[in-house]
Amino acid sequence: MSYQLLDSGDGRKLESLSGVVVERQAGIAIWRRREPDLWDRVAGRHIRSDRGGGHWEWDAPHPQVWQVRHGPFDFEIKPTPFGHLGLFPEQLQQWIWIRNEIRRLAESVARPPRILNLFAYTGGSTLAAAAGGAEVTHVDAARGIVDWAARNARLNDLGDAPIRWIVEDCARFLRREIKRERRYDGVILDPPTFGRGAKGEIWKLEDGIGDLLRLLDRLTDGHPSLLHMSSHSPGFTPLVLENLIAETFQSDWRETSSGEMSVPEENSDRRLPSGIYWRAVR
Repeated sequence: MSYQLLDSGDGRKLESLSGVVVERQAGIAIWRRREPDLWDRVAGRHIRSDRGGGHWEWDAPHPQVWQVRHGPFDFEIKPTPFGHLGLFPEQLQQWIWIRNEIRRLAESVARPPRILNLFAYTGGSTLAAAAGGAEVTHVDAARGIVDWAARNARLNDLGDAPIRWIVEDCARFLRREIKRERRYDGVILDPPTFGRGAKGEIWKLEDGIGDLLRLLDRLTDGHPSLLHMSSHSPGFTPLVLENLIAETFQSDWRETSSGEMSVPEENSDRRLPSGIYWRAVR
């Protein structure tokens, strides 16, 4: 069964994942709920803590781990204390774009493109890149999350695909790759607003993104054939991403696009805004 956004409003969203109905935070959903009666179906709701993280409260029996199909891919679903489930449904159109553009790139270079996916979490973009025919380097600082992404690859018959699974702080990994003189054809990144590396490194988006992009410029010789950046950070707009990228990379792109990511509600024209993206190909 598939993912569905059933309704949103009053700072919350109601989702069905293979029939398991959950309620989570959606601070941007300041409108009223469209179908209040639907919310009586909820099996579990995430309650955020003032100190960060939070917990789940369940009103009905539920699996500890289950699967859901979203677009062309299957994902392992597992509720976490932070309210994450292992799926970012707003990225669906981005995954389709990544897969299709990498297929085109593979035809033009007559070999598997080398793609770097940073802050790669449970691997939706890694699946898309691998499905497009790329050699993918998947980097995240959390061992458990990288193992989760590898399970998702196996769910999608990509267990034997050429994917390197790297558990490391992203900036440290990039510096090591530069020393090794390794190069990449394309880069995908979805940096968090705040995070901690495997060895306690502190990441703040506004402080670290400029240096990170300059490292990526060196790893692509200033000419990535594909670049995709998304963000869920409050205050960041597509124009912010465009300005950050323009000050680092040369601007001879064949095609660029940017905008809001969103999730459509079932049986409605309403969409839930869920982040932004900027993407380009040469």
